[in-house]
Amino acid sequence: MKKILEDLMKDKKKILLLVVVCAVMALIIVKAVGGVKDYAAGKSDKQVASEAADAKAKNGTTEKSSKTTTKEKTEDSDKTGTSDSDSTADAKNNAEDAAKKDAAGTETAEKDAAKAEAEAVAKAEADKAAQEVIADGQYPILGKTGATVDQMAAYFNSTGLAYPSDALGAGGAGDINTFAQMYVEEAAAEGVRAEIAFVQAMKETGWLQFQGVSDISQYNFAGMGATGGDVAGASFADVRTGIRAQIQHLKAYATSAALNQECVDGRYELVAKESAPYVEWLGQQENPGGYGWATDGGYGYSIVEMIHTLKSF
Repeated sequence: MKKILEDLMKDKKKILLLVVVCAVMALIIVKAVGGVKDYAAGKSDKQVASEAADAKAKNGTTEKSSKTTTKEKTEDSDKTGTSDSDSTADAKNNAEDAAKKDAAGTETAEKDAAKAEAEAVAKAEADKAAQEVIADGQYPILGKTGATVDQMAAYFNSTGLAYPSDALGAGGAGDINTFAQMYVEEAAAEGVRAEIAFVQAMKETGWLQFQGVSDISQYNFAGMGATGGDVAGASFADVRTGIRAQIQHLKAYATSAALNQECVDGRYELVAKESAPYVEWLGQQENPGGYGWATDGGYGYSIVEMIHTLKSF
């Protein structure tokens, strides 16, 4: 080795060349090591960037999924809230409907009870009135009605004849009950017993068949003004007006007291007031003063007999 060094020292050119070679080799080694480090560092940065991008994408997906889930939950919550609200509204409506039905049922029951009570009172009063007679046993025209609407309707129906619903319906009384009810109301207004006027109408019109000179369209139910021959008598605007006129005429025979309603009886002033306070006296032949509604013998008595039959229903 020593010998080699000595030889090298002798040859400066060779030494210089050796130094250069060593320097070059060292430089190559340094660059190689740095390149490796740079490559590793670069690869690491890229990897980090890639991983960061992947993480961001993953986070974005997660956030999107989270937002979607949150939105879905919110929508589900809204739907649930709406459903709950609808259910509450339905329950409230059902409760209100049930309450209305209960109220309607109660109202109907109350009306039925009131109607039944009114009918019971009317029948009781009718029964009491039926027993009211004056000392000599005659039937007074004035007083409380002694028969009910149902009795009047049943009495008419017992004949088997058809009620003229078309003709009388045009005048406001489409059935026998409505017709009878008008008699009860109009008679009460003047203090006349309705059963008297009703039975008289059945007698005068042949049970509403109108086979005489008067036509059914006249609504004249007691032959008022039909004085004989072809004289048809008075005509009235409707059924109720005709009934009112008949009752006012009966009152004129029974009392001198004024009418309670406007007079619709065109022959009211022709009546001798208080000349026939009893039904039996409506026949001129049985009337002490010779006055009366009709000239037929037993006219008033026949009406009383019909009244007794009416009350049997």
